[in-house]
Amino acid sequence: MSETLSTSVLLADGAEQRAWRAKLRGAGPVHRITTQSGETGWLIVGHEEARNALVDLRLQGRTATVGHGRRMPEDLERALNSHMLNVGPPDHTRCTGWSRPRSPVGGSADAPADPELTDELLDGLAGADEADLVAGLALPLPMRVLVDLFGIPAEDCADFNVWTKVLTSAGAVDLDRLTTAAGEMVAYLRGLLDRKRQVPESDLLSALVAVRDGADRLSDDELTSMVYLLLTAGYETTVNLIGNGLLNLLANPEQLVAFKADPDLLPQVVEEAMRFDSPVQIAVRHSTEPWEIAGQAIPSGALILVSLLWANRDPDRFTEPEAFRVDRQDNPQLGFGYGFHHCIGAPLARMEGTIAIGTVIRRFPALRLAHPAGSLTWRASMVMHGLTALPVHLR
Repeated sequence: MSETLSTSVLLADGAEQRAWRAKLRGAGPVHRITTQSGETGWLIVGHEEARNALVDLRLQGRTATVGHGRRMPEDLERALNSHMLNVGPPDHTRCTGWSRPRSPVGGSADAPADPELTDELLDGLAGADEADLVAGLALPLPMRVLVDLFGIPAEDCADFNVWTKVLTSAGAVDLDRLTTAAGEMVAYLRGLLDRKRQVPESDLLSALVAVRDGADRLSDDELTSMVYLLLTAGYETTVNLIGNGLLNLLANPEQLVAFKADPDLLPQVVEEAMRFDSPVQIAVRHSTEPWEIAGQAIPSGALILVSLLWANRDPDRFTEPEAFRVDRQDNPQLGFGYGFHHCIGAPLARMEGTIAIGTVIRRFPALRLAHPAGSLTWRASMVMHGLTALPVHLR
């Protein structure tokens, strides 16, 4: 194990993270790390070790935990953190019992990832020479999909976007702002769910309310947490998948040419986007008993940071891991997680990413970056990994 790291390396830009990966290469798959609050934990960067950690029942999930260690009111913590990512079997099975193969979240034929919606959003950009593909496409597309899927009033999307940005960047905002956003989000979700209970519709929120009141009963906190998780995961991660995927195509012109020459590579482009710049870069766990990995003894109650992004760049598992390749064949990327915590919305996210990336490249054959890739800014989040903007020339 090498020197103790700081979680600031996980907030660094791509070039700095690449430098750290090169520095740590050969030093082992597990490294001691210190958080901004001074807590000591372990960062797992090896692909095999990351996959094993994601399915080990001695590690309890804490990835989508809002306010941990920040002294946020306990009632708000429970209302946002009592979901399936933070529990194991049998509670995990009960909390996911509503999800069936025909659920739109699982990517059924009825999933609302309509190509016409992508075309409609791109029509709004088509008259300009320069556009921001995050604000103009990557952000509104999954939001519009979720509005249809969950039955959310479209006029509420702006508030939801603000709350989500704060809650998924919890370590980078002050406690008052975090608590305010959490309180407003919980109040909104409870009010929305009450309306769905009184007037059920053919949407996913109405189905979740039925589960809450049915045989596989969910508690009120489990219900609000589940909805928060599904909305956040279904929105933020897809925004990042689309934005990061388009960036890496445009930043690698020879790969863009190869893709244009063979559009059937589109599914591989999406998988490579998930590997190369994983929309979620860290899965957070804590050990419930003493644990050992790669010869490193880890005590009970320890913080474990499983780096999906760094594991997806492991040279022991991937050929040319720091290269973005549209023809990559052997690609067991961990961007959607692994095991029983594998993202249940992965089929829908893949569908949205496939439609969005393929349509943009087809409609704007002269598409190119408006600024050098290295000058673009990334969100200040240890968990989420995505651009703040993607300015391009359309023609």
